[in-house]
Amino acid sequence: MKTKFYATAHFLLAWLARVIFLVIPQGRKNEPNRDEGPYLVCANHLSALDPVYICAVLRHQQPRFMSKAELFRIPVLRSLLKALGAYPVDRSGANAGVLKKTVSMLEEGYSVGMFPQGTRRPGQDPAETPVRNGAGLICEHSRAAVLPVYIKTKKNRIRFLRPVRVIVGKPVKYEEYTANGEYAKDTGYITKYLFDRVCELGREQDKGKK
Repeated sequence: MKTKFYATAHFLLAWLARVIFLVIPQGRKNEPNRDEGPYLVCANHLSALDPVYICAVLRHQQPRFMSKAELFRIPVLRSLLKALGAYPVDRSGANAGVLKKTVSMLEEGYSVGMFPQGTRRPGQDPAETPVRNGAGLICEHSRAAVLPVYIKTKKNRIRFLRPVRVIVGKPVKYEEYTANGEYAKDTGYITKYLFDRVCELGREQDKGKK
């Protein structure tokens, strides 16, 4: 589901964002249509602009991204973030409430975006970075489909006039990431499995260049 503000802003500005930031979409056909239900976007995290890159590429649904609670203390920015569907997360404390809210949003039909790495990791190979189990917890309770997205750029660093490739993979369903229920309660396994699928998109891109 899209807010009216987001739908209008996306229609008018998504193409411009792709031009300005040199965003190259790949695999857009893999994004589920609106009538296929909500999904959880799982992506690697290189910069604060990652949600912009992802939203500029996805067309059918609006992923709501978690944002730092501090940003919601700025009146004008708070209004803009809410209009775009973002919601606050306090990274200094317990996030049980945020996880519960995320599960509720998915169950109500809203798509959500998150970064399993938990923080930006510029200059690092995503496959070699640690991940947090939040994605696994959300998936365990919501049983949502997961849309893997890989943000790829030279040396894993965002730079001015450096192209950014946003690779959208095929959705991963609950039955797959839990091995038909065998790992339904193993949030560590689920998170690792999903992030491996994200990183696999980058590896496949590298193979295609050889």
